Amino acid sequence: MTNPAPPVTLDDVQDAAARLKGVAHRTPVLRSRTLDARVGAEVFLKCENFQRIGAFKFRGAYNAISRLTPEQLARGIAAYSSGNHAQAAALAARELGSTAVIVMPEDAPRSKREATAGYGAEVVTYDRYTGDRVAIGEALAAERGLTLIPPYEHPHVIAGQGTAALELIEDVEDLDALLVPVGGGGLIAGSATAAKGLLPRIRVTGVEPEAGDDTKRSLAAGERVPIPVPRTIADGQAAEIPGELTFSINKHLVDDVALVSDDDIRAAMRFAFERLKIVIEPSGATPLAALLSGRVPELPRRVGVIVSGGNVDARRFAELCAPVRG
Repeated sequence: MTNPAPPVTLDDVQDAAARLKGVAHRTPVLRSRTLDARVGAEVFLKCENFQRIGAFKFRGAYNAISRLTPEQLARGIAAYSSGNHAQAAALAARELGSTAVIVMPEDAPRSKREATAGYGAEVVTYDRYTGDRVAIGEALAAERGLTLIPPYEHPHVIAGQGTAALELIEDVEDLDALLVPVGGGGLIAGSATAAKGLLPRIRVTGVEPEAGDDTKRSLAAGERVPIPVPRTIADGQAAEIPGELTFSINKHLVDDVALVSDDDIRAAMRFAFERLKIVIEPSGATPLAALLSGRVPELPRRVGVIVSGGNVDARRFAELCAPVRG
């Protein structure tokens, strides 16, 4: 018997990169001697907080929406998201002459809701603890004749997300490990596809908040394991269960998953601001948090990190980064 073809390949990621050229930003790779000394490795931070809409999500949304037919673009798209895919789908739709209806949790960060609406999308809210965003999104799409672009359960979305890792590996030779935030699993699925396609021996580690360890549990069980809706400051990683498509990729390509606490995340955000002079949202800070807190044992020499986004407003950032007073 032959193994079935993977749903996303290195060729798909490279094709997405060609489609995104001149549209998405080629984001910078930052270094810090202080960080290297703290963790005992050479660390290369791929800063997707400098991507359009402030996060990697633009890559996948644009790659998927740009492949729709003129008729589909004319009818419009629908999406559901806690914030970054919402903004990405709204901007990509606008750039491609389409319209967007976005389902967002009512407690999503205000800055993300306002930015989504600012890109021209209609925002429909729901209660993330009692509502089913997938069902709401599918019903809206069916009712209005829209094309649904999910945040991670889509091969073109996954391939687009993988272009961040592709660029990192092109810019930095001989990476030994790659750390990637994990929510629904699309970013790490695309990243692992690109990384292992180019560097078969690289170690790919996902990072989740302790309260949202659905992927870690699922990899250990060999099947998708649901958990209660996570309550964590890492709102972009508040997934209840890994995606079916993303997990089918990650169970073969992801080597392990590290967990970090909300306090670890806060400390990483402060470090990035004070030492690197950059703003990272909680979900984007989890891999840096794993490094700084020693949650990734036996680090190899050269470590790549996907800093997935920086969408956090000034008030929330100040609250999260304020020192704890005993």
